[in-house]
Amino acid sequence: MQTAAKLSAYGVALALIAGGAWAVGTAVGPFEGEAGAHTEEAGHGDAHTAEAPGDDLPGGLASSMGGYTFTPASATLTPGVTSTFSFRVMGPDGHAVTAYDVKHEKSMHLIVVRRDGSGFQHVHPALAADGTWSVPLTVSQAGGYRAFADFAPTGGKATTLGVDLAAPGDFQPVTHAPQRVSDVEGYQVRLDGDLVPGKSSKVTLTVAKNGRPVTDLQPYLGAFGHLVALRGGDLAYLHVHPEAQTTAGPSVTFYAEVPSAATYRLFLDFQHEGKVRTAGFTVAANGAHS
Repeated sequence: MQTAAKLSAYGVALALIAGGAWAVGTAVGPFEGEAGAHTEEAGHGDAHTAEAPGDDLPGGLASSMGGYTFTPASATLTPGVTSTFSFRVMGPDGHAVTAYDVKHEKSMHLIVVRRDGSGFQHVHPALAADGTWSVPLTVSQAGGYRAFADFAPTGGKATTLGVDLAAPGDFQPVTHAPQRVSDVEGYQVRLDGDLVPGKSSKVTLTVAKNGRPVTDLQPYLGAFGHLVALRGGDLAYLHVHPEAQTTAGPSVTFYAEVPSAATYRLFLDFQHEGKVRTAGFTVAANGAHS
């Protein structure tokens, strides 16, 4: 359940909660790019995963790490208009990266989500010979957005970089109450399991349609589901990997590693009857590292 919030109050809260993280991750450079450090992808199982680039920093908080830089052609989106979003990944040599490994059936996974945790999209751009990635992209609402490029350069380590994008207009932020059941296009998806900071936490997503268990999920990106976890406030992109399974539902199990007590947004992509749908959840992680 989502409730509209006052823009002024939201802005103050966001500044207090995430000000430091915004400073880390808002740098957007031109196509020339610059060097930095990297994020390593776990590479376990069949679903898309990403590990932290260092001991303390989760993925997606910086635009430039490990010598790779996420550089969009434009950082501005027009709400309600489909336009081509283009970007390059600049490598340690200062040139655009043109060779990538295929991870989970794609060479690039682009995640776009509004800073308040709404408007989640997971798309797969096309690569041109000069290293430019392009994809049609539409955001329905104004606001600040975060884009994550999740990739593995050939000869390098798997990496997740993030940049901030802006969609000008009347910004109506939303807040997210705790939510473990998501309704999407006649499907009901339930999340079971608790997120425990500092530990690998088992979470199970169970899919039903019109109250009946779905037992014929179709593979998506090489698995029966794809889960993205984002930390509230700074939208840190977190390490999630699937449990190996051969049954096509109704349940899909993942292991999520959350670094701190916070509220997290989780998004499950699943495919059924030839269409990919996304279920969203809001879960609090409590407790201490043990």
